[in-house]
Amino acid sequence: MSKPQHFHFVLLLSTVVVALAAIANATAATSITPRFKEAPSFYNSPDCPLIIDENHGFSILFSDQAVHVAMTLDTAYIRGTVAAILSILQHSSCPQNIAFHFVASADASLLRATISSSFPHLNFLVYPFYDSSVSRLISTSIRSALDCPLNYARSYLANLLPSCVHRVVYLDSDLVLIDDIAKLAATPLGDNSVLAAPEYCNANFTSYFTSTFWSNTYFSWTFANRKACYFNTGVMVIDLDRWREGDYTTKIEEWMEVQKRMRIYELGSLPPFLLVFAGNIVPVDHRWNQHGLGGDNFIGLCRDLHHGPVSLLHWSGKGKPWARLDANRPCPLDALWEPYDLLQPKTPFALDS
Repeated sequence: MSKPQHFHFVLLLSTVVVALAAIANATAATSITPRFKEAPSFYNSPDCPLIIDENHGFSILFSDQAVHVAMTLDTAYIRGTVAAILSILQHSSCPQNIAFHFVASADASLLRATISSSFPHLNFLVYPFYDSSVSRLISTSIRSALDCPLNYARSYLANLLPSCVHRVVYLDSDLVLIDDIAKLAATPLGDNSVLAAPEYCNANFTSYFTSTFWSNTYFSWTFANRKACYFNTGVMVIDLDRWREGDYTTKIEEWMEVQKRMRIYELGSLPPFLLVFAGNIVPVDHRWNQHGLGGDNFIGLCRDLHHGPVSLLHWSGKGKPWARLDANRPCPLDALWEPYDLLQPKTPFALDS
């Protein structure tokens, strides 16, 4: 074979290899993303405000009149995210006035297409989150799932979302709402508070930090003059303007840098939030975060509901309802999540009598 022929053959072969690799990658990406059926359409009730802005077509996404919801988006939890979205829309009086802001660190185009196909009329944007922006600060925790960089995206919402979005409800992907999210979004934050969340002052707050932390006078004085209580960061109402003004992302990162040097806590992205905000938040009624339904972080045992009314069910902890349903080993409360599952086809399940 002459040199020109050899060159063209190599070039053709390289082109074929690249094309096959692209097909393989697309096939692999498709195979790891579940397929979901299209959700029903949801419409505003007659008394909902009409949001109109002649300057751009995406008026809902940038309007103060909208309810802004932020969530992370990834292939591992996409099934939970889809269920959460459906539950929010289904129980909202003004579903067309909800703007969703999704943060994704990988497969953004594929995940965007998945959301669009299940919710063709959803008002949403997807924001890229680069793992490198936080991975250098992450320390290993008691459960590897907690070490995913995307778990820390909630600390960067004020940087990621446009400055015209002033308030947002942050929600984890392992929950469903059974009440109108507008009620939660309207939580008064007072004159100074940056965020609101359900507090749990009966929890043993000291257990969230190591003996290294409590034995250091400088660190332990962090909570002086603060009635510091545990709160779950999976449900928060955040004033993004106040967050930006106070540069709270930097404050959280500073504690993460301390953790890298001295191991002052064990539980992933939660303790830095507690260090910065515990004792300084607006408490929200517990009905808005019936958390812990996934069990503990080691075994994932079944849990019961806490006493009182319920507006939001949260499967925080190791066990996720979709995994237990697929394994045909559901907890009783997983049956409350299942009606929002749009996966197709679904694995049949049975609850023990």
